[in-house]
Amino acid sequence: MLAQDSPAAGFWPSDWSAEQAAAAGREINELKVSAQGVFWSESDPKTAQTLLYRYQHSTQSSTVFTPAGFSVRSRVYEYGGGSFCLTEQGVVFTNEADQQVYLQRWQGAPQALTQRSQCRYADMQFDPLSNSIIAIEEEQQAQALIHRLVQIELPIDNSSVCRAPRLIAEGSDFYAAPRLSPNGQRLAWIEWQRPDQPWTQTQLFCAARQPDTRWGTPICMAGAEGDASLQQPVFDQHNRLNVLNDQQGYWQPWREQPGGHLEKLQGINADYSGAPWQLGGCNYLALSADTYLISWLEDGHGQLAVYSFAQQAIRQRLATDYSRLRHLAVDQQFFYCIAEHQAQGRAVLAIERHSGHSHILQQLSIGLAAEEIAHPQSFYFPSTDDEQVHGFFYPPCNSQHSLKDQERPPLLVFLHGGPTSACYPVFDARIQFWTQRGFAVADLNYRGSTGFGRRYRQRLHQQWGRVEVEDICALVQSLIAHDKVNPQQICVRGASAGGYSALLAIAASPNFAAAASLYGVSDPEALRKVTHKFEGDYLDWLLGCPEQFAARAPLEQVAQIHTPVIFFQGGRDVVVVPAQTTDMVSALQAQGVRVDYHLYPEEGHGFRQAHNLAAVLRLELAFYQQVFQNS
Repeated sequence: MLAQDSPAAGFWPSDWSAEQAAAAGREINELKVSAQGVFWSESDPKTAQTLLYRYQHSTQSSTVFTPAGFSVRSRVYEYGGGSFCLTEQGVVFTNEADQQVYLQRWQGAPQALTQRSQCRYADMQFDPLSNSIIAIEEEQQAQALIHRLVQIELPIDNSSVCRAPRLIAEGSDFYAAPRLSPNGQRLAWIEWQRPDQPWTQTQLFCAARQPDTRWGTPICMAGAEGDASLQQPVFDQHNRLNVLNDQQGYWQPWREQPGGHLEKLQGINADYSGAPWQLGGCNYLALSADTYLISWLEDGHGQLAVYSFAQQAIRQRLATDYSRLRHLAVDQQFFYCIAEHQAQGRAVLAIERHSGHSHILQQLSIGLAAEEIAHPQSFYFPSTDDEQVHGFFYPPCNSQHSLKDQERPPLLVFLHGGPTSACYPVFDARIQFWTQRGFAVADLNYRGSTGFGRRYRQRLHQQWGRVEVEDICALVQSLIAHDKVNPQQICVRGASAGGYSALLAIAASPNFAAAASLYGVSDPEALRKVTHKFEGDYLDWLLGCPEQFAARAPLEQVAQIHTPVIFFQGGRDVVVVPAQTTDMVSALQAQGVRVDYHLYPEEGHGFRQAHNLAAVLRLELAFYQQVFQNS
C-alpha cells in the first residue's frame, strides 16, 4: 500500500491480533542440565501453567515431562524462581498449587517430599552425599513469615513417608542461592537482613560438612562491611568459591584466595546480572582455573563469551545473534542457555564448546513474519544534572502501511516494573502489537534500572517518584526535539511500579495525551501497609521519610492531572489491592478527568490469563484512538 493511502499512524490495521500477541507471551523460565537430559520450564498464558520439558540428545527431541495436574512454579518471596533441580533419581520440583516439594522419577507419578501446608520452597540444590535436597523454606507463622535454609531427605525406595526437613541455618531475614562445592564438602549461600534488599546489601556465608554429613558453623566470607550486594555464589573445579560482587561498581566475579578472602577477577567492567528479583539465576560458570563462561550487559544488550581472566581477554564470542542470555549450564560437549532475540521467540540453545556453533533445542513461536517486526534502537539522552539515561526506541513497522510525508507517529512510553528492574532489546509481543498499528515505542531504562552499574541502580534511593519522572519527561522532550514522534500524541503506560511512575508523569507534564496504569501504585502508604516481607522495607528505601509517601503519591496529585487515564486491576491482587485503584479512579472522576476502569476478578498482581492479556491490549488501543480522535 502506498504511503498516501495509509490510515494515520496509530490507526493502522494489522492481521496480528491481540490474541496472537497474548499467545506470544509464552516464556521459558529456568534451565538445568544433567546426564538424563536438558530440562527447562515453560509458562503458557493460555493455560496459566508452567510445565517442564526434557530434551535428550539421543533422540534429538523434546517431550513434556510434567504430568497432568501439576505446574512447576515457586512463590517464595512472591516472585519465585529456583523451582526445580535434577537428582540421580529424577526431578525435584515445587508444585504451584500447594507449594510443596515433589520428586518425579524418570518413570512414574510425582511423589510428595514435604507435607507442610504452611510452608513454601524454592532454590533447590541436590546433595548427593546425603541424598537430600537443600532448599529455602518459607513458613507462614501466626504473626510472621520466617525464612530458613533446610535439608529435605530423598526416599531411598518408593516409601511415601515425608520426614520433616532438617535445619541448616535460620535467624536471618532472607536466604538465597545455596550452592555446593564439587567435592560436596562446602555449602555457600547468600543472606540479607531487613531493611536491606538483595540488590543493596547482602552477605556471603559458607559452611563445611561435618563427619555426620551435617553442616558446621557458617562463616561470613564477604559483605560484613556493609558496602556491597553479592549474588550467585559458584564453586569452580578446584572448590574455590566465586560470587558476583558489586563492591567496585558492577556485579562482577570475585574469587576466593588462599587466605580465605575474596578478590575481584580483572575482566569486563559491566554487570554480569540484573537485580535478583527471582531465585535460581546463573550468569557465569567456571570452566577451568581462569577460564569462565560469562554473560554480561553492554548498553542494555546481553553478551555471551568464553573469557580468560588470566589474559583479560575474550577467547570465544557465542550466540552473537541473541540479545539476552541467561540460566547458563554446561556439560562435556555443550554450553546451554536461555536466549532471547530481537526478532525471534525465546529459545533454548546448545552451543558446541569446540566450534561455538549453536543448536536450537526449543524455540517459541511468535506468529509474526520477520518483515513485520520493529527492531530496537539503543540510545542515550540527557536528563537532569546532565546524567545520561538509556532507552530503546522502536519505530512503527507494518509492511502494509507507512508514514505519510511529514507525518510523525504517536509515541507510547513503556515503563518497566520493579522499579529496580530493566528492559531488554528482545522480542516483546506487547511492543510489536503497538508498532504494528503505527505507534513508536520507547522502552525506558530510567535511572534506577539494573544493568548499568551500582551507581545508576542506586539513583532511586529516596528519589522514587522524582528521578524516573524527570527521565520520562526528558525522554519525551528528546524524541520531540529530534523530530521522531508526534508531540500531540504522547502516551505513557506502566504496570505496578511502572504504573506509579506513569501517573506521576502525567501529573508533572502536560505533554501526555493519555496514560495507562496496570495495577499501578497510586497510594504508597496504602501499599506499605499490605506489602509482603520481601518488599516490606523497599518503599522506605525508595521514598525515605514518611512525609515523602504523601508528597509523591499520585492520589495526592490528582489536581495536577488532566490527562485521560485507563486503569486495569486484578480482583485478587494482594500487592496493589483493588481499593487503592478505585480510590484513584474516583478522585480523578471527581476532578472531571476522563477515566476508564477495568477489573478482572480472577487476576492477581500481574495478569496471567491469555484472554485477559488480549483484552487489555484491545481496550488500551481503543482508548488511545478515541483520545486522538477527540483531541
